[in-house]
Formats: sequence, C-alpha cells, structure tokens
Amino acid sequence: VQLQASGGGLVQAGGSLRLSCVDSGNMFSHRIMAWYRQAPGQQREFVALISSGGNTNYAASVADRFTISRDNSKNTVFLQMTMLKPEDTAVYYCKYYTSPVWGQGTQVTVSS
Repeated sequence: VQLQASGGGLVQAGGSLRLSCVDSGNMFSHRIMAWYRQAPGQQREFVALISSGGNTNYAASVADRFTISRDNSKNTVFLQMTMLKPEDTAVYYCKYYTSPVWGQGTQVTVSS
C-alpha cells in the first residue's frame, strides 16, 4: 500500500483529531497531497489539499476548523481537525491529488 492513513477514531462533538498519512513512495516532496472523505451513503468529497510548496486549499465546510500540513522529511501529510461535528463522520482518505489511486482510509466518528 503506497498511502497509509491513520489517526481516526471516536470523538465527541467539539473535539479534535489529527490524521496522518505516510507515503511509501519516493516522490512525496514533489506531490500535491489531498484529503477526501466519504460519509455513509454519500459520494467521496474533497476536504483539503497542500501543494509541494505548502500552499493549501480547503472545502468551505472545513476551512475554519481543519488544517492540512506536511513533513517532507517523513513523507507524511497531516490533517488537524478541530471543533468536530457529527457531520464530519466519514472514512477519510489521503491521495495524490493528480492520481486516481486511493490509499487506505481511516474512520472518523463524531458523536453528538
């Protein structure tokens, strides 16, 4: 598996979680990395992306609560999630933004 996400879990509304995604490839520092999520019965949706230079973009629904970052020395992209809401419940996936290949996801469940 090229991309392995972790850090999900069960959290109460208003809480925080930090997701990590490790890339086992050798081009990580050059890649635009993105987080997506898929809630039960819903389509996958874009959450955030970060360019190789550190520029970021967010879905409007998370822009004031989530922060994407990366550590190129560790081939890892992070998603810091704060002020979580029940509607944030989903499987979260990281991927290369320009690739159709999906990594393994991590479940985030927010209880009300």
